[in-house]
Amino acid sequence: MLGRKERDQLELYMCGSLRELIPDDHILVKVNAVLDLSWLHEEVAELYAAGVGRPGIDPDVAVRLMLAGFLLGIVHDRRLMREAQVNIAIRWFVGFGLHEVLPDHSSLTRIRQRWGAERFRKIFERTVKVCVAAKIAKGEIVHVDASLIRADVSWESLAVRHVDAVAVANEDTDGEPKSRKTGKYKKVCVTDPDASMATNGRNRRLEPAYKQHAVVDDAYGVVLDVEVTTGEINEGQVILGRLDTVAALTGSEIKIATADAGYAYAKVFAGMEKRAIEAIIPAKAEPIRSPVPMHRFRYDAKHDTKCPRGKMLKAGRAVKHGRFFTSRAADCRHCDMSRLCLSKGRVNKAVVLGDDYPALLRARRRRERWSDEDRALYQRHRWRSEGYHGEAKTSHGLSRAIRRGLTNMKIQAYLTAAAVNLKRLASAFLAILLLVCCREAPNSVRDRLREGKAFAFGLLVASA
Repeated sequence: MLGRKERDQLELYMCGSLRELIPDDHILVKVNAVLDLSWLHEEVAELYAAGVGRPGIDPDVAVRLMLAGFLLGIVHDRRLMREAQVNIAIRWFVGFGLHEVLPDHSSLTRIRQRWGAERFRKIFERTVKVCVAAKIAKGEIVHVDASLIRADVSWESLAVRHVDAVAVANEDTDGEPKSRKTGKYKKVCVTDPDASMATNGRNRRLEPAYKQHAVVDDAYGVVLDVEVTTGEINEGQVILGRLDTVAALTGSEIKIATADAGYAYAKVFAGMEKRAIEAIIPAKAEPIRSPVPMHRFRYDAKHDTKCPRGKMLKAGRAVKHGRFFTSRAADCRHCDMSRLCLSKGRVNKAVVLGDDYPALLRARRRRERWSDEDRALYQRHRWRSEGYHGEAKTSHGLSRAIRRGLTNMKIQAYLTAAAVNLKRLASAFLAILLLVCCREAPNSVRDRLREGKAFAFGLLVASA
């Protein structure tokens, strides 16, 4: 017989907890078992006046709301609060009953402004420390990469900097403006000045963007460090500082660091040598093509530089990050390679070598002797570090900035990385829990999950 469902829904009371209605494998259930924010109230207490005004939102509730949004890919405050009105999993995760009124979306904005980026970084760093304590992150082998994040601006908000003044200052004698290849014609964003024009490919157009620099652990893909800069900042300017931060945070020395060719600079290789870090970075070929390439000039730190015919090039004036080396005009005058080696109008050879040029030479020789293990580590870099950026952009809303300004972008990056680390930690906890309960009753895992995060942290630390 055909059934019919009455849709009056006249229930007045519901006995039991909202937890009973949420599946055990829900992401918020698994993360709740390993999330501890008991320290946060004391951390932000100094930002509020004691005994003055109405009670503010519990810091634990505010952070749980934000984390729930990033875990579920609902990153905009308005949409998140609309979803929380009807989503019992979010209500349970933040501790609100069905009858309680949720905070307004604007409250989250004011909390971010009041706390600042540094306190959200502390939330992220706490997740790193817990992962290290649980031994799902060691900090010995790390993968470094950077990714552009599109700024939350429109194309109509872009303007050309000082276009009128520059046009007048660069007029030729015939009144026509000079080439617009100068940086003075660079486009800027008037609605988000912190965003800068950048691109991740030579054949792609410039877009207003930020750049996220991330360090990922090799073992389980735990994010050890994230930092956000403008899109103009080069990766080589940031990597050494990020590695120092990771070593201080994890308390262990980095042994191996991998990165792509965008980091293959002499100063990067030299910095890693000083830190006793083995760099798995493919060294770049010589950027300038010449009939007599630079690798034919033999560099000797003790005896300066020799040309392909064995003549000495003496050190000359210093330039930024390097020094000129020049040959004698008499040596070049009778050289059989002078037509190939010398530029038009030159009577002697001049080359510029960076301060850390020997480190670059050693890296190039090291690249030619990569072992199978080195190649395997570089392959892991592709799906560990680049995989994190893909996961963050696809599942956690990092493909585009959700608010404007460098501070807001940093907060978004910290919360995204914290959400990913909590996912890693929850998966590790669940794996340990299954091993512990494998001989118990089938419903023991569910009972353990409902016992709370105290058991989760105790089990993780005991297993470590």
